[in-house]
Amino acid sequence: MKSVLKAAVAALMIGVASPALADIKIGSTVSETGPASSLGDPEAKTLRMLVDEINAAGGVLGEKIELVSYDDAGDPNKARTFATRLIEDDEVVAIVGGSTTATTMSIMQVVADAEIPFISLAGALEIVDPVQPWTFKTPHTDRMACGKIFENMKAGGLTKIGLISGSDGFGASMRKHCVDIAGDYGIEILADEIYGPTDADMTPQLTNLRSKEGVQAILNAGFGQGPAIVTRNYGQLGIKTPLYQSHGVASKAFIELAGPASNGVKIPGTAILIADQLSQDDPQYAVVTAYRKIYEEKAGSPASTFGGYAHDALRLLVDAINRAGAAEPQAIRDAIEQTKGFVGVTGAFNMSATDHLGLDLSAFRMLEIKDGNWVLLQ
Repeated sequence: MKSVLKAAVAALMIGVASPALADIKIGSTVSETGPASSLGDPEAKTLRMLVDEINAAGGVLGEKIELVSYDDAGDPNKARTFATRLIEDDEVVAIVGGSTTATTMSIMQVVADAEIPFISLAGALEIVDPVQPWTFKTPHTDRMACGKIFENMKAGGLTKIGLISGSDGFGASMRKHCVDIAGDYGIEILADEIYGPTDADMTPQLTNLRSKEGVQAILNAGFGQGPAIVTRNYGQLGIKTPLYQSHGVASKAFIELAGPASNGVKIPGTAILIADQLSQDDPQYAVVTAYRKIYEEKAGSPASTFGGYAHDALRLLVDAINRAGAAEPQAIRDAIEQTKGFVGVTGAFNMSATDHLGLDLSAFRMLEIKDGNWVLLQ
């Protein structure tokens, strides 16, 4: 009798434990709060809603995804700690996250040591150049953003510019790359100003740019609150020189923070910002409109470029697991690297052993803010 009871208890325990053991654990650490929350908040919301959608449709390889997520608040030390916890305690098979360059860089060595695939949501070229075997990313690089902006400037006859950038990881990296490639596009940087991540007034820097003889346009390399302050100060000073911002401000939140002064600002952005302006034969139309619909229904706020980065990262990961036929880190890593023709919200990804981003400049659209909305520049 006792043996029968033991067998029944054992069977019951197995029945209860099996679904949990069968879950495919995917980790995330993003900046849901803190100075980079305009990036991390839509990323976190996107990951949660997509996991729910995927699980409702049957999961991956017949198993559910369990999302284990942490909020690093933009702190690189917290991001490193959470990445370690995800790997050692939570036993995830892959990680999506790193809202900023700084948090991403702190995660990269952790995943390399543990040999866990990681898809970053940050912009710096240094994340994928040189290629690190276990790290991939979905956002365009800051170097690509410089190139797209310089193409537009040159086409408009603007060849002498003033540069202003944040001293944070993103701003410093984009500034470096813009300086590096400006000459390739015939662009001359006549003035170069810097602001800190906690600065509340960039009037002195903008005044210096305005007073520099010959400046035909101003480019701000930055993300978060800084670019909105730059834009408001630009309007307060009555500067008429064209103002370009980075892809780090590609959300409706930037327009709201910057206010009326944002009208006329140009940025390199993604299709999600002008989804209603896409033609139905655009390769990204279906995926962009589907993501925008579910995000706006569930989150109750406009979809942004940053949520799109998270969308593509998770979808790339799920696609890789399906193609690999196994939720094992090495198999997932190899399958991500072999991704070809994957159309996402951000663009069409074609990765390789020498390219862990897989996007080119065609993934960027040049946009302008008009009457509080993004407009596609032809």
